[in-house]
Amino acid sequence: MYDLTIIGAGWAGFNAALRAKSLGMKVALVEESFIGGTCLNQGCIPTKTLVQSAKIFEEIKKAGNFGISIGVEPQLNFLEVNSRKEKIIQLLRKGMENRLSGIEYICGHARLLDNQRIKVNDREIQSSKILLSLGSIPLELPGFGFDGKKIISSDQILKLDKIPGSLLIIGGGVIGCEFAQIYSCFGTKVTVVELMDQLLPGVDREIAKKLETVFKKKKISVFTSTDAKTKDLNNFELVLVCVGRSPRTEGLDALGIAAGKSGIIVDDYLHTSVENVYAAGDCVGKLMLAHYAGFQGVCAVENIKSPDAPRKAENQAVPACIFTSPEIAFVGLNEEQAGSKNFRVKVNKFDFLGSGMARIQDEAEGFIKIISDAESGLLLGAQIIGPKATELISIFGVSLSSGLSVKDLKKTIFAHPSLSEAIFEALD
Repeated sequence: MYDLTIIGAGWAGFNAALRAKSLGMKVALVEESFIGGTCLNQGCIPTKTLVQSAKIFEEIKKAGNFGISIGVEPQLNFLEVNSRKEKIIQLLRKGMENRLSGIEYICGHARLLDNQRIKVNDREIQSSKILLSLGSIPLELPGFGFDGKKIISSDQILKLDKIPGSLLIIGGGVIGCEFAQIYSCFGTKVTVVELMDQLLPGVDREIAKKLETVFKKKKISVFTSTDAKTKDLNNFELVLVCVGRSPRTEGLDALGIAAGKSGIIVDDYLHTSVENVYAAGDCVGKLMLAHYAGFQGVCAVENIKSPDAPRKAENQAVPACIFTSPEIAFVGLNEEQAGSKNFRVKVNKFDFLGSGMARIQDEAEGFIKIISDAESGLLLGAQIIGPKATELISIFGVSLSSGLSVKDLKKTIFAHPSLSEAIFEALD
């Protein structure tokens, strides 16, 4: 009998297993595919590896701006780019597996028999508690079903062995914009179609507008407020459909675990509708971010271990990162959200054009926005579009988690010259 069996070894399940082991629990971790889930195998890691190759390729092309003469036109070897991506995935898989010492890692398809029994292949496992971390899959769009040839998903595009001449991206959200950035740098003629009235729906409008301007400079065609059905697919070599991801909830009905289109239904403490069964990560459908999945996984385990003193699985300082060029990151409330909550909104802003380090790096496109309450001075959120935005946002995450005010943040000494001192400048 295990104290806890975790189904799914993605970022939620993996971190949950490590936390359970540290708390002295007897743990089994079950995975039917590869350890690391979507993040390591079809999401964060492979896409950011491609982003880095695209970034280096782009920087080499502008070497002349730094007084460096390359002499010949740089060439992209797509097979080598993919080979590097696969090597990184393999190395990280091995690293994760090595960290599972003391945890039984079982490869196979898990099927719940009841709230304490699980069938994995031909083996029956008994467990006091069960944590579901089933992940998600690409969402299909009616009329644009994945055929793996012409119309592909965000998983399938990672398996390409050549760069397409033209690419239609249906969906201008995070995934769509990142792939637009990657393949535009690789030389593909990219078109993005978004049904909503801006790229990155839900993101600060000024940030989204800035990205659209940058995309157009890079000759990426952008069509917002546009139905993909108005486009002739014959004009494109490939069509990438990325309109979101769908939580995995199959096989739960028989046990009576409540689930809907938005995912497995859990309470504030990640407990499902069935006793002894918890859920965390993408399958819950709240925020489909790897780092938030890891947070939920750990929180679920701690609630299982200490049911008399549970903590809510909520955190207002969850950063979101978009690896376009320039990068985008945000945490907390944006200007519109703060206004809707009846704060007296104050906006502080600084353009990277005024940053010495951004000029040195030749990456001065973008700005920082800091949102605060004009009455109390309390920091409410921040949005960044610009160099190293995905790293800089953590400063605001820590500040929000600590309940700091703008005045508190202003007391911090930032190094000079650095990109982070733009935060100090924005506070004036």
